[in-house]
Amino acid sequence: MNYDKLLESVKKHEGFRDVVYRDTLNKRTVGYGHLCVEDHWEDGKKYDKEYLEKILEKDLQSAIDQAHDMCANLKISDNAKTIICEMIFQLGGNGVSKFKNMWKALKEDPPNYFEAHVQMLDSRWAKQTPNRAHDMAEQMQNSK
Repeated sequence: MNYDKLLESVKKHEGFRDVVYRDTLNKRTVGYGHLCVEDHWEDGKKYDKEYLEKILEKDLQSAIDQAHDMCANLKISDNAKTIICEMIFQLGGNGVSKFKNMWKALKEDPPNYFEAHVQMLDSRWAKQTPNRAHDMAEQMQNSK
């Protein structure tokens, strides 16, 4: 998995805000798409970018660990693993596990990246964040 590519893609897709904001699902979020599940986040407070970068690194490592587990038995490209990792970053492992037909396509031998891309786009996720979903699905389709 290409960490630098993953980091760059997440930053591009998430954008950055140094104050707590509401995401597209009206959930409190800060930094690079960090869901404010902890109690210490304050509305209206400006947070240090360095601190929020460290939060991003922890969130990414969690997504990488989950992607490693979820892809352990698949023979997919590093590019496909990187895409799965970013999906986990955005949707959580539980959310990504619900892409049953995408996983089915990735389990084929060889992996059916075209069908995986079709299934990524046939989702509520693609309706909620269409630009990101289309970008990532196109990358999946071109995986080798």
